[in-house]
Amino acid sequence: MSYKLLVKKTVFLLLSTLLLTSCGAYFNQPVGPQDARFGEISEQTTKLEELPEPEQPIIVGVYNFKDQTGQYKAIETGSTFSTAITQGATTILIKALEDSKWFRPIERENINNLLNERNIIRSTRDEYRPSPNAIPKKIDPLLFAGILLEGGVISYDTNILTGGLGARYFGVGGSTQYRQDRITIYLRAVSTSSGEVLKTVYVSKTILSQAVDIGIFRYVNFKRLLEAETGFTKNEPTQMAVQEAIEKAVVSLIIEGIAEKLWSTKDGAELNEEIVEAYMEEKEEEDNTGLYERAYQKNDYSHTLRLAVGSTYIDGDFADADPDFKGELGYKYHFSPWFAARADAQLFRLNSNPGNRYWWFSQNLNAEFKILPHDKFSPLIYGGPGFMIFVDDSPFKFLQELDTFFKLKAGLGFEYKVSERFSFEVNGDYNTVFSDKIDNEVSGRRDDNYFNFGVGVNFNFNTRKRTKTPSKI
Repeated sequence: MSYKLLVKKTVFLLLSTLLLTSCGAYFNQPVGPQDARFGEISEQTTKLEELPEPEQPIIVGVYNFKDQTGQYKAIETGSTFSTAITQGATTILIKALEDSKWFRPIERENINNLLNERNIIRSTRDEYRPSPNAIPKKIDPLLFAGILLEGGVISYDTNILTGGLGARYFGVGGSTQYRQDRITIYLRAVSTSSGEVLKTVYVSKTILSQAVDIGIFRYVNFKRLLEAETGFTKNEPTQMAVQEAIEKAVVSLIIEGIAEKLWSTKDGAELNEEIVEAYMEEKEEEDNTGLYERAYQKNDYSHTLRLAVGSTYIDGDFADADPDFKGELGYKYHFSPWFAARADAQLFRLNSNPGNRYWWFSQNLNAEFKILPHDKFSPLIYGGPGFMIFVDDSPFKFLQELDTFFKLKAGLGFEYKVSERFSFEVNGDYNTVFSDKIDNEVSGRRDDNYFNFGVGVNFNFNTRKRTKTPSKI
């Protein structure tokens, strides 16, 4: 295949892949004006509308649910006078209260306008009475709220997570970047009769921004330069994030109020209990999820039994060594979620060459440090002393000969939890033996060493319960 044809095919495949992927952005280009449409609904809007009917709708007043961050929209050269958060959070909250059917919101944000209009009505009726002695018709009384809803958007954190990826080869390449921001709101219900704060809920929502670009800059022939680039950016609307957070806060307020018997569904105690139980399960799952969407594990066990198989590879005096079998039975005692003492017994064979294949038995006592103890997937490092015993030809004869060698081990592994009780572990370690006799060949000044590689299953169990909750970092 000629060089020119290869370049043309590369460019064609690159552009075709970009057009057919990239999240469909190229099939939704705004090529003309768009008609007005109804506002988008979120998943939380659907949850609000699907809530069961209340025993009696609650009259609530919202004076001001505002942006309390005071932040302005950031630009490359500094900031502008445009606020980073919508100033219409009160309106969004009132719409969410209406959608839930649990509340009857009354106008309080612009109460002065309402009172002025009522005064105009009174003066107009008084001035245009049918006769001087006629009594003007009274205005219907204003509703008063049993509960006030207070709070606001209390934080807008930018760049809580940023990253990207890029590659370029011979003038052809691309890159992707992403950024996550986060908004946080608090919503509280206050009794107007006593001033007591009945309930407070707290909700946060991340905002995702993405950018993708691909380009080529290459000479395809003498004096012929090919240059092309394309890309797109995608930003989650801040207003939609505020809307979703407020709607979730309203759902939480309703259900937590049911749990504390502040109000009830129309169908009574049985449905109340069912709703609260489902909500508590969801809340527990979210409580165990960290800031960066990492699912936290309790990791409150004290003991672990481990069964593993794998291979060994000797680093000795022979150049034609091959991997061979290893079996392992181990135990761990956990002093904390991060630190553990691990002991193991291994039966393995070192294959120095076809004429030197001998069985060995070893015992090890290691210290282990788990880097992410409350994650499903965690790297771990371990190391410590041990000894190995030569086994003459058969694994069942190791007690007959006691040629014992001291050694030190250092290893790295990865653990993946499939449940609270069971996890899988893959590891590899390097064993330094202070002897040159391991491969049955004494040669040179260098001692023999060997590598272990294994995969195993861990079974975790307790004899005591830890009550300390994990720290979410």
